[in-house]
Amino acid sequence: MPTQFTGRYEIKTELGRGGMATVFAAYDPRFERDVAIKILPREFLHDPQFRARFEREAKTIALLEHHSITPVYDFGEEEGQPYIVMRLMTGGDLASRLRQGPLPLGEAARILSRLGSALDVAHAKGIIHRDLKPGNVLFDSYDNAFLSDFGIARLAESGSTLTGSAIIGTPAYMSPEQIQGERTIDGRSDLYSLGVILFQMLTGKMPYEADTPAKVMMMHILDPVPSVRQYLPDIPPAINQVITTALAKTPDDRYPTGK
Repeated sequence: MPTQFTGRYEIKTELGRGGMATVFAAYDPRFERDVAIKILPREFLHDPQFRARFEREAKTIALLEHHSITPVYDFGEEEGQPYIVMRLMTGGDLASRLRQGPLPLGEAARILSRLGSALDVAHAKGIIHRDLKPGNVLFDSYDNAFLSDFGIARLAESGSTLTGSAIIGTPAYMSPEQIQGERTIDGRSDLYSLGVILFQMLTGKMPYEADTPAKVMMMHILDPVPSVRQYLPDIPPAINQVITTALAKTPDDRYPTGK
């Protein structure tokens, strides 16, 4: 018999586990559809304000109606654990694709277009992703790219019991201002992360690589933006300039919007 969750959802299998959530594939008999359930750790509940914050964030995320943002169907709390129910994406994630090597320029452009458009809608509502990375880019059965995990990093921002650090995010994709712990980051921080993803999609490499996360973070702050043309000498200079602008150290020097 499948495991029941909240007395409604039938858990089928675990899809993935990370520091901030575990994701399960499940079945919703009420609507007769497969779903994904993201269960957040109980450590969040050590924050007495978390329940109100979680509900506020979940409602906001659920209102992000866009063709490239993973739809949120439901949210709540079960035996002390917050959860979010989302559309189940069956096409895997971008991280898995990039493990097989770089993408053709056309495919990278198509993914970039969908992600940039999704970020515009989120940023217009005051939502900053804060943890944009290939593992949070999912594909449906038609090979369309979707952004997922909006708001999760923001929820964790004050949950120091989760991380033991004020820095929330993934070092390889974090903007200089996010690394430095600035409290007033805006959407241009996400656009920096999107620039890192574009660099990786085209070259199969990261713009900054080192043997420790701390060194990578310092490179994001201090090192010049590497040229894509060192890996792809035939790529048009204009495309290299797109990445150079996206990865500018100062937010004012980047693109103002995803569009």
